[in-house]
Amino acid sequence: MTLRLRLSLWYGTLCALTLMAVGLVGYTTSVTEQFLALDRILVVSAQLVESGMRTYGRSYAFETDTSVPTKGGTVMVLRSYAPTGELMYRSPSDPGLPESRPQRPLSAPAPPAYLDLLPLPLTSAHVPPSPNGAFGTMMVDGQRWRRYVVRVDSPRNITIGYVEALTPLGRLDQGARALARLLIQLVVLSVLAVLLIGWWVAGSALRPVDRLTRAARAIAQSRDLGRRVKTGGTRDELGRLAITFNGMLDSLETAWKSQQRFVGDASHELRAPLTVMRGNLELLRRHPHLDPAEREEMLGDIERETSRLSRLVEDLLLLARSDAGVQLACRPVSLRAAALEALRDARLLAPGLNLDLRAEDRPYMVSGDHDRLKQLLLILLDNASKYTPEGSTVTVCLGEEGNDVLLTVKDQGSGIPPEAQAHIFERFYRADPARQREPGGAGLGLSIAQWIAAQLRGSLEVQSTGPDGTTFCLRLPAADLPEE
Repeated sequence: MTLRLRLSLWYGTLCALTLMAVGLVGYTTSVTEQFLALDRILVVSAQLVESGMRTYGRSYAFETDTSVPTKGGTVMVLRSYAPTGELMYRSPSDPGLPESRPQRPLSAPAPPAYLDLLPLPLTSAHVPPSPNGAFGTMMVDGQRWRRYVVRVDSPRNITIGYVEALTPLGRLDQGARALARLLIQLVVLSVLAVLLIGWWVAGSALRPVDRLTRAARAIAQSRDLGRRVKTGGTRDELGRLAITFNGMLDSLETAWKSQQRFVGDASHELRAPLTVMRGNLELLRRHPHLDPAEREEMLGDIERETSRLSRLVEDLLLLARSDAGVQLACRPVSLRAAALEALRDARLLAPGLNLDLRAEDRPYMVSGDHDRLKQLLLILLDNASKYTPEGSTVTVCLGEEGNDVLLTVKDQGSGIPPEAQAHIFERFYRADPARQREPGGAGLGLSIAQWIAAQLRGSLEVQSTGPDGTTFCLRLPAADLPEE
């Protein structure tokens, strides 16, 4: 079932329930009031005859012709009975109704007459009879008659007779049934109209969603992430959905381009060492009797390229883990100890540089991973060694600022060009190779270093750069010493 159809059915159902409730209440109120008004007329008429009989022994109402309906369409029949229940007088409007026992309503009063016409008893309203009167209902020739009987007592509380007022209910019954049929027809027609209007309104409201669906299907089929959905300038929920969808497409397009660039750069970086290795192996296979010196040189090239390839694959795997959301396991470690180990390894890799550590003799505890911290520092030291002239000094400083531990690495290179400063942490980005003292590298080191810093809830940024050198600053939250 489509959303449009569901919305239309919801509209129709709510409308039907509302109209049924309003119609039922209106029908109940109208019918009830008509029948209660008739009961009031019966009470007044019977009391009038009762007063005449108690005073004069007879009432002039029996001589009045009430066969002609009143303005309200009411026909009134009046009758009186002897104390024994025998019929004595009847008004000229009596169409020949059969005699009845007047004592029966007094002993078993009838409920309000409208209850037989109501589908639900939403009300219990009634006209209160006098202490010596009661309502009754009888069926004559297929038509209901409403009767009100009053016992006439003398001043000594002796029953001197009964007065009965009757009126036919056929007209009211027919009117109530006609009103019920009319309300049912109106409800059905209204629900059908609401269903049609709801179908149209739902279609209009869901048209932006349909555009989104078509755009998503077209993008999925064409793989063109550059397409966008027209927003129409509206700021309602669907308009914001279209804007959000376009924003999602922007993110997907950026991620797709980044992935394509990553794959292209990775392929390029992997191709270079593989080409060198394949070329050297081809020469060794074709010329098995090469000079030992040349043979050793080729094997050395293969070994170096193999090491380079291994490092590149490890870096790519680490970045893949970062993209997959893998989290580092952190525990309290000494940043000073990690820095000492990184400096010791860096002195072997760059013997022509002076590496200096400036820090107080204390551990500088942070929450992190020892091996990853060492890897981050080696990346910064390796980056500094590439851009620092031989014989210069690279300084590593440790300090504290508030609740953070700061580590800075300052080189004496030529600085980072302004056009490169915004890209140095991007994958496979490398600044001008002519500024490097030692060429090489795949441009992944600083990206990995920044990811490690973020995993340790810290930050890595360029604090300063210029002709006198560049300073990288690593900021990490301080941690307490582990309990022994």
